[in-house]
Amino acid sequence: QVQLVESGGGLVQPGGSLRLSCTASGFTFSSSPMNWARQVPGKGLEWVSTIAADGTTYYTGSVKGRFTISRDNAKNMLYLQMNSLKPEDTGVYYCRKTSTRGQGTQVTVSS
Repeated sequence: QVQLVESGGGLVQPGGSLRLSCTASGFTFSSSPMNWARQVPGKGLEWVSTIAADGTTYYTGSVKGRFTISRDNAKNMLYLQMNSLKPEDTGVYYCRKTSTRGQGTQVTVSS
């Protein structure tokens, strides 16, 4: 079955950086579009970024230019490099394949 395990979250000051990782198993990772989404306190699940099987990337407007999604098909790994973090980036970040997601990793941006 599909399994997704996120890691790399933590507490960071505004302007700082974090790199999230997602270990995927149970499906053909290399041919699957993959996504990052986040649960912001008091709001619903928000789509953040997608990387297609061919490597094409998409971002929601609020993170464009600051976040970079990438994948390593040889390792079945998905990444999200987050730079210039803002307090409004705080939330639980999920790796997703269609509607399946992992347990999430907490990102807190605060001084």
